[in-house]
Amino acid sequence: MVANECGPPSQDLVQEELKSKSKVCANVFCGAGRECAVTEKGEPTCLCIEQCKPHKRPVCGSNGKTYLNHCELHRDACLTGSKIQVDYDGHCKEKKHTRPSASPVVCYQSNRDELRQRIIQWLEAEIIPDGWFSKGSNYSEILDKYFKNFDNGDARLDSNEFLKFVEQNETAVNITTYADQENNKLLRGLCVDALIELSDEDADGKLGFQEFLRCLNPYFNPPAKKCALEDESYADGAETEVDCNRCVCACGNWVCTAMTCDGKNQKGSQTHTEEGKTRYVQELPKHQETAEKTKRMSTKEI
Repeated sequence: MVANECGPPSQDLVQEELKSKSKVCANVFCGAGRECAVTEKGEPTCLCIEQCKPHKRPVCGSNGKTYLNHCELHRDACLTGSKIQVDYDGHCKEKKHTRPSASPVVCYQSNRDELRQRIIQWLEAEIIPDGWFSKGSNYSEILDKYFKNFDNGDARLDSNEFLKFVEQNETAVNITTYADQENNKLLRGLCVDALIELSDEDADGKLGFQEFLRCLNPYFNPPAKKCALEDESYADGAETEVDCNRCVCACGNWVCTAMTCDGKNQKGSQTHTEEGKTRYVQELPKHQETAEKTKRMSTKEI
């Protein structure tokens, strides 16, 4: 008797298919939320799990959603193409919504360029034209004089030395963004870091004389930088939020505050010093674990 071709497959055929699948998928690892399947060509492929076993062991996902068990969480991550991790066992607890903290003090490109322009104007005012009886000073010679005055002997200016050079003319280099003196000094220190980064070709955090000369060359036009968030680019000054922290795009870097959701500073976070020598508060790549729970962020120059 011939089996009806339109009817259900025979038990023997089902067993044969399972045996074949077991053999093809024997050495294939598909990862959480996926299972091995056999293509029409008889090759193994990983697909999202079709159906999880109904055992009940609730877990709370990093997306704030409660799942029946670990399998359902990983299956949902596979189906939605998102990264969902287990936060803790049990049902998700209601989270208290805390307003993000105030924006961090940062040096925007406009601040960096304002400080650079003020330094250049101050230096250009010191140029002495050639006279009848004495040889004048040109722009390069003036920079060389200041470089040697503030260099500690290693032929490189670090941020502290550059900052001391800048502070030689308090009136000329006073940035107008912040009225209070403490934040103005802090901003100046951050902008000095941004100026060093601008011309630090060997990325050693210091400027040799040629890098120093390039940084303050009146004809040098600083390139505009943008910050990357996933696959999009954001202009200087753009803002986003990560958990209870506010992040802003400044000179090509995402800069974040470092607060826990109870409003306290995170352990080990950087604080601002009176001298304004503090680096950027926290860069987003340092918050990788937090960022993966919300949005993956990185920096790039456009």
